[in-house]
Amino acid sequence: MADQISWHLSGDYFENCSCSVACPCLVSPAAPLTAQPTEGFCNVPLIFHIDSGRYGSVALDGLNVFVILRSPGVMADGDWSIATYIDQRADDEQTEALVAIFTGVAGGPMAAFAPLISKNLGTRKVPITFRIDGKTRSAQIPGILHMSVDPLPTLHPSGEMWVNIGHPVSPDKMALAVGAPGNTFSDHGMRWDNSGKNGHYASIRWSNQA
Repeated sequence: MADQISWHLSGDYFENCSCSVACPCLVSPAAPLTAQPTEGFCNVPLIFHIDSGRYGSVALDGLNVFVILRSPGVMADGDWSIATYIDQRADDEQTEALVAIFTGVAGGPMAAFAPLISKNLGTRKVPITFRIDGKTRSAQIPGILHMSVDPLPTLHPSGEMWVNIGHPVSPDKMALAVGAPGNTFSDHGMRWDNSGKNGHYASIRWSNQA
């Protein structure tokens, strides 16, 4: 069983959802994810780069993963759709491991989303480019994704606003960011443009061990 395999990974991630800055879903006053998304729905691409990681005996170093989540309304109400895109450089064992981790089947942070997902749109292997240039994070999948975020402007000398909002992907802290112009996703009959919308980025350190 996938959830019996010990795994861990570390790397970086960023996202750019369809909400105006800042997204109300993560700071809902009543309970997490219960606020109405600013557009009435939430389309969120999440992109991951693994610096180092292992799933059992399978090495995951250097691979990228892209996940889309679509919520048709209030996120806590569920009925989400998910699609997973795996680095085309991954072999069959690595692909199986990455799908298990990033769909939440193997436990770990993504498992927090699993009860809210009702439709799995499947997995594709694609060429994924992930870059960090200074404080800018960017990613590209030809014909599918063009995505870039920068830190939300701030007077803080660091040029970044780091917050602890309990996001499952990075529960300790993440930077508030904003999507660059031309941030688009197109696949599965959907086309999103999240330019100028809410974003986050952070280093990640995941495992399925308590």
